[in-house]
Amino acid sequence: MIDRSISHLDGKTAIVTGGGRGIGKGLALGLAAFGANVVIAERNPDLAKESAAEITATGGKALAAPTDVREFDQVKATVQQAVDSFGSVDVLV
Repeated sequence: MIDRSISHLDGKTAIVTGGGRGIGKGLALGLAAFGANVVIAERNPDLAKESAAEITATGGKALAAPTDVREFDQVKATVQQAVDSFGSVDVLV
């Protein structure tokens, strides 16, 4: 485990596609552990909500954003939700 004191993402916002399971979820949890606000962009709304809830249960900030990245309008809406909720987008995964 990396010592959070040597690196932090406090105040930064990350959008993680596929953040509801597997590698995407692992990255989302890791970014949250380092202080990032995390937007879970996941096709499955239930998985998006579960990942966001796991982050908020540990004191992090997260937003579930059901998104199919193959649909440009959904991607634009997710980015807008991130900006509206957290002020910016700093990291895209």
